[in-house]
Amino acid sequence: MPANRVMPTEESADLIQLVRELSVKELEPLAAEAEATETFPRDVFRLLGEAGLLSLPYPEEYGGGGQPYEVYLQVLEEIASVWASVGVGVSVHALSCFGLAHRGTEAQKQQWLPNMLGGTLLGAYCLSEPQAGSDPAALTTRAVRDGDDYVLTGVKAWTTHGGQADFYKVMARTSPDRNGISCFLVPADADGLFSDPPEKKMGLTGSHTTTIRLDGVRLPADRRLGEEGDGLKIALAGLDAGRLGIAAVATGLAQGALDCAVAHAQDRATFGQRIIDHQGLAFLLADMEAAVQSARATYLAAARLRDRGVPFSTQASVAKLVATDNAMRVTTDAVQVLGGYGYTRDFPVERYMREAKVMQIFEGTNQIQRLVISRALDRQTAGAIAVSG
Repeated sequence: MPANRVMPTEESADLIQLVRELSVKELEPLAAEAEATETFPRDVFRLLGEAGLLSLPYPEEYGGGGQPYEVYLQVLEEIASVWASVGVGVSVHALSCFGLAHRGTEAQKQQWLPNMLGGTLLGAYCLSEPQAGSDPAALTTRAVRDGDDYVLTGVKAWTTHGGQADFYKVMARTSPDRNGISCFLVPADADGLFSDPPEKKMGLTGSHTTTIRLDGVRLPADRRLGEEGDGLKIALAGLDAGRLGIAAVATGLAQGALDCAVAHAQDRATFGQRIIDHQGLAFLLADMEAAVQSARATYLAAARLRDRGVPFSTQASVAKLVATDNAMRVTTDAVQVLGGYGYTRDFPVERYMREAKVMQIFEGTNQIQRLVISRALDRQTAGAIAVSG
């Protein structure tokens, strides 16, 4: 277990250890082939669901694990250290349940949440559109009220689990106002919902990412979560938590790359020495370790704020930025440590490097994270000046 892990309880430590053993025994042997063949690992998600790992941060009364976010994120990291696609998938599933868990009525939660958290269903999250990625308020998918129903029409891009999910959390416009967006829970078997073939990606190829098309999908009005116009607030609040999920996944990916690089450096010899004994390479590994530990400490600090119920949006952006930029650097350096071997598919580090790139892009690009952080700094400074004045 990495040195800077902190477990709130002995039970939490046991959970993390259990997930580590399950990941190494059940997930790691399957990862390389599934990624190479672009096979969606639905059975793996069923296994994780049966183990209660798809619902950890949600209340036990609805079938969740009742775990602090600090613990849940470390579970994500353990999974991602052997299979990033699955780590991302667990994070996306948690994000797809967020709207119902936090903004649904008690009747809605009683009706749908236990099944969503029970482990047999898998969720997806539909916010981005072909022309609305970093600017979600520009989305054009429409939800028109028709009696006791809504009729949804539009196109959603970059949907993780598209075509594989059992339900979709969909943001759609209910009024022409820029923020006139509402949130809907759409079953995968709804008439008029279609998935395009998976995108051909450079990494995370075991995770299917598709365009979802809604062609007159008719939903009962009770499948709207929150009030009309609350959708953007729900989406942005969910993304704060989702960014922490991606930070944990990126940290796990970097840890996996570091572990592979260290093992190779201990086994490989040049000029009569193990390559880890050459200072130039030893210092590179030290920098990789510092990057992984920094990323972990950053996401855990943000998670503890969330667990205390205090604002953590800026800290989530910092964690996502730090962890994903570090993952890109660490995986690139891992390829360097392995030299020519690292550039071949005989070793996993080239895959880790390809997988790291997208983590700087989804859940808000790292340029958007810098915008969020800088605006927070501006507000803090303006507030301090107002108080002092």
